[in-house]
Order: sequence, then structure tokens, then C-alpha cells
Amino acid sequence: MASSETSSTLIGALWSVDAGTTRLEKLFRITVLALAGTALLAISAQISVPMWPVPMTMQTFAVVLIGAAYGWRLGGATVALYLAEGAMGLPVFANAGSVASLVGPTAGYLFAFVAAAAAVGALVEKGWGRSLFKTTLAMILGTAMIFAGGVAWLSTFTGVEKALFVGMYPFLVGGAVKIALAVAVLPMAWKLVGKIRK
Repeated sequence: MASSETSSTLIGALWSVDAGTTRLEKLFRITVLALAGTALLAISAQISVPMWPVPMTMQTFAVVLIGAAYGWRLGGATVALYLAEGAMGLPVFANAGSVASLVGPTAGYLFAFVAAAAAVGALVEKGWGRSLFKTTLAMILGTAMIFAGGVAWLSTFTGVEKALFVGMYPFLVGGAVKIALAVAVLPMAWKLVGKIRK
């Protein structure tokens, strides 16, 4: 019998887990998917797209997509592994990687990535990934969680007003573009999965 993650997520549909799957096969699957997800996040952190009023990276886009594609457990765990890689000094963050990145002014955004991926994944597992309206709401919620976590932590360094002006307002246009892109990509991915499985 397939799990809810298998039946409701893209990865579950492509690479299913059922009662006949051995522990070793499950471990191999989780390892491959988690490493692929962290590689995607690392690449997305280095992509800078010209945008008004500030350039945007594709990191938050990758976070919500990983949550949507992987489900809440694997999505959240993958992003947590990404933070661990950065803490070990691997150059996976936009500003390389170090423990300092996880305690500095922008650390709130990084930790909020985990919560956002898990939240989007949980909503998709409840069927929100198949409806345009609900997919949009899920992506908005995930993005809002990232902003909330980032601004809340940043405000401890700068105060709330300045945190909003430097840590959220300039990124709202880019955030809206990435939400729209994620909402467009997810249904296309489901169609592709449907063709592959035929």
C-alpha cells in the first residue's frame, strides 16, 4: 500500500515507496533525493536575476518547490540538511557557507526555509498541489513564512521598521514573481509525470 506522500507528491509519483520496499531501498531513495535537493538549493542560491528594486536569487523558489515535490518530511529534512552543509563550511549559501551564516542577520531566512518547505509539503500532501488556487495559496504561505522568519530575526539586529525596509519590502516584487513561477511549474510537472507513468 502506497503512503500519502507517494500518492500526493511528484517524487512519490515518480519514485514510489510501498509495503514491498526494503529499508535499504528506502534509505537509498532518501539519500539520493536529499542530496539532489540540497544541490538544487546550492545552485539556486548562486543564481541572481535582475529585478526591480533589487536582484533576486532563486533560493526561495527552490525551497517551496522542494517542499511541494517532496512532501513535508523529506522536504523539511532536505532543507535542514542544506543548512547543515552550510554550517560545515560548504559553499551552498548565497554568501558561501559557515556557522556564522546561521547566527548572523540573515539567519532567520535560512531557518524559515525549513519551516516553509515542510508547510508547503504538508499542504501538497493534503491535495493542494493539484488545484491552481490552492497551489497559489500554498506558495504564498511558504513565501510569507520565509519573510516572517527572516524579518523577525533581522529585527533583533536592526529594529522592526528597518528590518521591513531592508529585509522584506525590496523583495516583494521578486517574491511575487517566484510564486507565479512555482504555481506555473507545478501543474506542468504533474502533466509530465503523468506522461512518464503511462
